[in-house]
Amino acid sequence: MIDSNTAVTLSSAKNHLVKIACNVHKFGGSSLATSACVERVVDIIRQHCQLNDIIVVSANGNTTDALFTLYQLAVELQEITLLNTEQVSRSHDVSTLRENLLVTITALDATQAQLIDELLNASSAARLKSLLKQDVAQITENLLSDPLSDPLSYQNDLLAFGEVWSARLLSAVLSESVCPSYMLDARDFLLLENEKNCAVDYSVSQENFLPLQKQDQLVIVTGYIARNQQQQACTLGRNGSDYSATIMAALSGAGNVTLWTDVDGIYSADPRLVPLARKLHRLPNAVANELGRLGNPVLHAKTLQPLTNHNTHLHVASSFAPEVSGTEIGKFGQIAKQELSVTSLNDLILAKSTSFLAKSGELAVSEFSPICYNLDEGYLVVTQAQQKALSQWLASHDTEVTFRPVAIIAIVGHSVAKQGDMRARFKRALKHQQSLHFLHAFNEHSYIAVLPEPCSSEILNNVHADMTKDAKNIALVVAGLGNIGQRFLTMLPKQIARVSGLDNVHLVALVGASKALINTDGIDVANALLHYQQQAQPYDSEQLLTWLTNHPYDELIVVDITPSEDFSHLYEEFFARGIHVIGANKWAASSSTENYQQLLKTAEKNNSLWLGNTTVGAGLPINSSIKELMNSGDKITEISGIFSGTLSWLFQFYDGTTPFSALLSNALTQGLTEPDPREDLSGRDVQRKLLILARAAGFELSLADIDCQNLVPELLRDISLEDFLQRTSELDELFLLRLQQAQAKACGIRYVARFISEHGQVSAKVSLEELSHNDAFSQLTPCDNVFQIKSEWYQENALIIRGPGAGRDVTAGGIHADLVTICQQLNHRQQQVKIKGLN
Repeated sequence: MIDSNTAVTLSSAKNHLVKIACNVHKFGGSSLATSACVERVVDIIRQHCQLNDIIVVSANGNTTDALFTLYQLAVELQEITLLNTEQVSRSHDVSTLRENLLVTITALDATQAQLIDELLNASSAARLKSLLKQDVAQITENLLSDPLSDPLSYQNDLLAFGEVWSARLLSAVLSESVCPSYMLDARDFLLLENEKNCAVDYSVSQENFLPLQKQDQLVIVTGYIARNQQQQACTLGRNGSDYSATIMAALSGAGNVTLWTDVDGIYSADPRLVPLARKLHRLPNAVANELGRLGNPVLHAKTLQPLTNHNTHLHVASSFAPEVSGTEIGKFGQIAKQELSVTSLNDLILAKSTSFLAKSGELAVSEFSPICYNLDEGYLVVTQAQQKALSQWLASHDTEVTFRPVAIIAIVGHSVAKQGDMRARFKRALKHQQSLHFLHAFNEHSYIAVLPEPCSSEILNNVHADMTKDAKNIALVVAGLGNIGQRFLTMLPKQIARVSGLDNVHLVALVGASKALINTDGIDVANALLHYQQQAQPYDSEQLLTWLTNHPYDELIVVDITPSEDFSHLYEEFFARGIHVIGANKWAASSSTENYQQLLKTAEKNNSLWLGNTTVGAGLPINSSIKELMNSGDKITEISGIFSGTLSWLFQFYDGTTPFSALLSNALTQGLTEPDPREDLSGRDVQRKLLILARAAGFELSLADIDCQNLVPELLRDISLEDFLQRTSELDELFLLRLQQAQAKACGIRYVARFISEHGQVSAKVSLEELSHNDAFSQLTPCDNVFQIKSEWYQENALIIRGPGAGRDVTAGGIHADLVTICQQLNHRQQQVKIKGLN
């Protein structure tokens, strides 16, 4: 039972919207199957709804199936009863059927009563059980009546009880623990002008609905049911509650509709049959319509019809995982239009007749809305349920017809019939499967193959694998638009064009220090910086995380090229959301041991990838080399080298003939140092790099474990930058003395990082060392980095990696190398879909 003491009251002034501000929410039967499911739904309503929203519900769990079973038993009982009563042999059948019918009614009554008791307090439960008792008595009386009056009409009245019970219960639970609520029976206002195709009379329905609304209360409306022109109950067919939800949106002018179901979105195939189906995060309206028409298990064929003339967005999400971003249906840009899916339908009939040629064929298409057709060849493909009506229509035309059982398999995507290679690709995917006909739909959003045998899951899986294997969409967010960030973006168009692993990478966000440009439909990579300058808006971390939480892509990569410690604090939030990070930023990888270990755990738990080869050595493959050695089973014993391009340049040129301060000023003018050269001279940057490499080698270290020699005298450390730059001459005597001491030993001076693991003990330091001129660390091109690795496999002859350790091109290139690596890994990932409602 929900605790009313902890309930949050909904009001117009106090909402708890987590995702999008939806106006209509529909909950299916699996979402309401048990008391635990209902409680989950109540939490969703508490978090996502406003008082003026509309909640549409299906019958709880398997209630509709149970009611239909009751109807079938009653019809069978009537048929037997109407036989000659003198046939004594039938009396046993009558008795058995009456007993089965009563047992089924009792079980249904018990299931509903149990839900009521588990979810409501005693007073509310007593009221609802009293109403349930009256309904059950009415059902029993009607089903056992002799004869059953108007069986077909009563079937719909009987099935409507499921929706009424569900709406009544949810309304009572909400009123008790969340907010004032009331239920509406859709039969009281929803009128169909054509029961055959479930077309709604919107004018009359809206006129009926408006006076039934209550202010400051949340309305719960029955789905699936309505009334026809004869004021009889009728149903809206398969997944009819979805159709009810969009009808309610059209009647109320709602801006958004969310269909809460047991799957967290619409997939590239039925995930129950194709475990490797991909979620389609965004679907254009026309594609969604075509999917619904051709058998998608989530979309009702008529669901989108009421939204045709409304600017309403449709959202499909899972009530079992409300935190997971689902599928949106609406108007989107080119990226969403690239999605491709596979669907199938069995139990179809191919009807061929001369009456399906030319003009008379157009009449048949208008009358029966076939799955597919070819009026040049004179055939239609319809459902088996339409065969009788089709035969009667043809009889009036006095023409012959042949019927053949068939199935279809189709690929669906935006204007696929206009894509030159799609027909050939689909045919190749079906090369081992016989097909009777191969055609595209009139709307050009699907290619359809008509099969002589039912479409098996094996066929569906094979075609899906062939048609969608390259379709995973990866979103790219670039944070940091300084020199390296700009160079990375300049290189991006050529990289996407020439590297196959980046085919489906889409730049969707540019993030600066205070402004961001986010475009879900993609940012033109060729003009990205110009778009940023023209369109970027102020943002904060919470806004950024909100968008990243709900991004509509298969995967999302954040490329962090900022020097910001604050931005690195977002990494755990990224990893918790399954977002991947490429970090040129050193802060996270060199943070406290506790934080670093927590980041690794969070990333692993959520299958997030974290690459940072450019945190040390720019584009040099030092991080990746250490990782490869570790993965191959080697054990690293020593990491040493010159890790700072700035200090490499300074000490490679410093020979005592030019004062050190003059050399430092020259480096600052060339942009080789940080704006404050003390950042380089402090050794902290080298210290962090050594820590990153030691951790990559499997050692648990912190910065405090690495001795760091600060080359800035204490008197110059805490003064202003302006004062420091005026007093740099005070460094000259200090460095000249160190150099002369080294020269006396035929050595030079270099700033060196060293990590050593020996006999279970580790030592680590960064400091100014005296090195022989023959030492590998002395023979560098200015600005070069050098890394020396010793391990069990590289003892006598150490592994040395040397090259430019800084620079726009090499660093941006290193980030691109990480991007290719991470995209290759993501494109090879295969994750099976979990259907929550079936677990």
